[in-house]
Amino acid sequence: MPDMVPEPVLVERWRSMLTSYNRVASQLERALQERHGLTMSEFETLDRLVAADCEKRRMQDLAADMYLSQSALSRTVARLEKGGLVARALCEDDRRGIFVNMTEPGLRRHAEARATQLAILAEHLVVDATR
Repeated sequence: MPDMVPEPVLVERWRSMLTSYNRVASQLERALQERHGLTMSEFETLDRLVAADCEKRRMQDLAADMYLSQSALSRTVARLEKGGLVARALCEDDRRGIFVNMTEPGLRRHAEARATQLAILAEHLVVDATR
């Protein structure tokens, strides 16, 4: 077992990590909304669908990879579907299963928003090599 880190140090590291996350997440949420009309959850859903590199993905598999609950993911996918960015279909083999796939407008919106995401992540997460 590794040496124990003193409790105050652990708590301070945790708080520092939360502060960093909140700073990046709030800027990312604002930029995605203003520039692309997407929430961070909507972008992340599109991003996970693109990263899966397959024609369609089961909702339960998508939910297993994400930080959203099943019901929150369902609401997010419903908003994306209403906007024409994804399409849902029932699984023919298992009527309980639902597939989600990207549409052409969804792929375009994701590509545009991905550039915004990467710029913000680079601004906050890339360590300056001169330090």
